[in-house]
Amino acid sequence: MTLRRLGFLSAALLATTALTACTAETTKADDSNPATTESGSTNPSGAPGGAPEGAGLPLVDAIKKIPVAAEKRTGYERDSFKHWVDEDEDGCSTRQEVLIAEAVTAPEQGARCALSGGSWRSYYDEVEVTDARKLDIDHMVPLAEAFDSGAYDWTPERRQAYANDLSAERSLVAVTAKTNRSKADKDPAAWMPPSDSATCTYLVDWTATKLRWGLTADEAEQKALLERAEPCVDSVVTYEPAP
Repeated sequence: MTLRRLGFLSAALLATTALTACTAETTKADDSNPATTESGSTNPSGAPGGAPEGAGLPLVDAIKKIPVAAEKRTGYERDSFKHWVDEDEDGCSTRQEVLIAEAVTAPEQGARCALSGGSWRSYYDEVEVTDARKLDIDHMVPLAEAFDSGAYDWTPERRQAYANDLSAERSLVAVTAKTNRSKADKDPAAWMPPSDSATCTYLVDWTATKLRWGLTADEAEQKALLERAEPCVDSVVTYEPAP
């Protein structure tokens, strides 16, 4: 959590720089391809700095590092991933920590970390939100997808750690409730953010999260990731393996 709070401003500056650089690149892209907002960026996915085996990997190479395996949904229950805990007992739950970290304009904090005011930018659909109640905190790789991809074999403690991962900048993101619920438990073969400008960011964040937690991808998912990543020629994935 501390890393997320301290690192957020620098990560936001990097993302802003990348957006400016890549807007020009987007105009060169064919209309049939997703916009390349993150091209030319070192996207702030995963914990700052990454790990030796995961630092500075081109997006396509990073995707190929995700092991390919069939999914296993049998036995999944959302409640098996305890989430929105107050791990450091500072009065703010994981949800509130993410809202505080990702605010464009900081909200006021009341008793029991009740938030009022503030503003946020939902990168999935480029919508500005001024009411925290209209935001969902999205698990970049949904809980059901994580279960399918390896978490079926995890301990309850590891599942809780996954569901409340504040040590990586983009494991959890604040987005409009509409887009989060449209996404549900779908992987990139079945759902992508509605804004073309989010394409490369989303693919980098998804890939970094899968690698951070040692999750697998099924064949359809890998194929979709590789195809959608084609315009993101300069996007880079960094990640740090989860403890």
